[in-house]
Amino acid sequence: MSRILGVIPARYASSRFPGKPLADIGGKTMIRRVYEQASKCSELELVVVATDDQRIADEVKGFGGRFIMTAAEHQSGTDRCAEVLELLPGYDVLINIQGDEPFIDPAQITLVARCFAGKQVQLATLIKKITAAEELFNPNIPKVVCSQEQEAVYFSRHPIPYFRNDSTDNWLARHVYYKHLGIYGYRAAALRQIRELLPAPLEQAESLEQLRWLEHGMRIYTRETELETVAIDTPQDLEKVAHLI
Repeated sequence: MSRILGVIPARYASSRFPGKPLADIGGKTMIRRVYEQASKCSELELVVVATDDQRIADEVKGFGGRFIMTAAEHQSGTDRCAEVLELLPGYDVLINIQGDEPFIDPAQITLVARCFAGKQVQLATLIKKITAAEELFNPNIPKVVCSQEQEAVYFSRHPIPYFRNDSTDNWLARHVYYKHLGIYGYRAAALRQIRELLPAPLEQAESLEQLRWLEHGMRIYTRETELETVAIDTPQDLEKVAHLI
């Protein structure tokens, strides 16, 4: 049976929302809410917050959570997770849980974790069907094209496929589009391989790190969820989650 580690990368610096992990949401910090939700997933042997900021570490310690200090220069949550894997050896699979989704459903984490029952699965993530045009054409919501075997073929900020001879008003009626949800699962060997990969042209064009993995020939397995996630990117986004508290 695989040993699965849940990691919540959290940094204090953010151009749009400095100190985001410590934002108060109904009397609890955002990082605490994410940690408590992740801890409800029985597939995870351990949940840790990976941070480079003592203020976040002190908050996690204060509510009785586990944390690990990582380097400050990481460019992505994946890079931070790779360091955690070296600092906490012995785990077969690592799940990267977004630190700005305070109401993530433990069932979504379970979906990703159970992908690794298949020994051939090296990387896994979640997708959700798009039902609204405002999501389909929002470049801040990455879209994903999948094969019949549920493997990711490509990720893009633009809707794919592009219906050349039809109005964009009809695209959703003609094709099932999926958006990508930013939770990742990595088998340990795959995460170590990712750490050695250099940035690739597709990633640089779309600003989507998972394209680096595809461009280097790695395979990403997807699972569909019907559950929505709510990410907090700006202070204004806090108003959107008031009804969830």
